[in-house]
Amino acid sequence: MDVGQACPPAPTLSLDPDINLNSPNKGLGPAGGADPLTDVPVEGGAVGVSSINTLPPGLTEEEAEEIRSELVKVEEEISTLRQVLLAKEKHSADLKRKLGLSPLNELKQNLTKGWQDVQTSNAYVRTTEKLGEWNEKVLPLSLTLNVYLRTPAVGY
Repeated sequence: MDVGQACPPAPTLSLDPDINLNSPNKGLGPAGGADPLTDVPVEGGAVGVSSINTLPPGLTEEEAEEIRSELVKVEEEISTLRQVLLAKEKHSADLKRKLGLSPLNELKQNLTKGWQDVQTSNAYVRTTEKLGEWNEKVLPLSLTLNVYLRTPAVGY
């Protein structure tokens, strides 16, 4: 799925297509019977499985309904924002294309700026100075050693 595409709604668990999951009577069959998912006994005498639609402690049905409504609104806003972001990204890409800015050109500009930042950093400047000092001391020794090694040995 693309980033800009809206997420499909989550599937709802329902054994009967006519059940309204937002209804206070959810899970009741046509005869008003119990929800088949409630208190299903488990082998070995374990405690039954609670209904998927139970409310957290201290939360009334009205509060839960209000929270569900707010959740739907927030998810719709998220979907809208994703669509807007995708449109803005496309518009940005079009503007860059019109200006002749390709991803390669942007990468080159970023690398150039990064290298300039490195060259002006304190660490780079100090290291360059120290290497220059070291080079000034080592170069004369290197030339002397080179001359010494090229001189023929006498007495051997």
